Amino acid sequence: MARTVLRGRRRSNAPALPDNRAHHVRDTTFDEDRSQVRTGHAPRVMASLRNIAIGLIRTADTTANIAAATRTLGRRVDKLLHLLDHGQITSVTGASTMN
Repeated sequence: MARTVLRGRRRSNAPALPDNRAHHVRDTTFDEDRSQVRTGHAPRVMASLRNIAIGLIRTADTTANIAAATRTLGRRVDKLLHLLDHGQITSVTGASTMN
């Protein structure tokens, strides 16, 4: 099984990757490296869905353990629906100056 491991000092002047945190969670919690989805657009769609799940959990509780939150939300559908329905998403149209 191939895993991405970042060790030591970066050798380039490029900034740190912003999605490394999400990539690590997708690898460890969702075990993305062993996914059987490999054809068409499905891998990108599944990665996007995993990123949305991680973002929703982090938006609701910044100190959340993603693995524990996923297990809880899998058992408690009412909490999942509440998170999806009442996420802390700001309205773009309310703050828009182009109206």
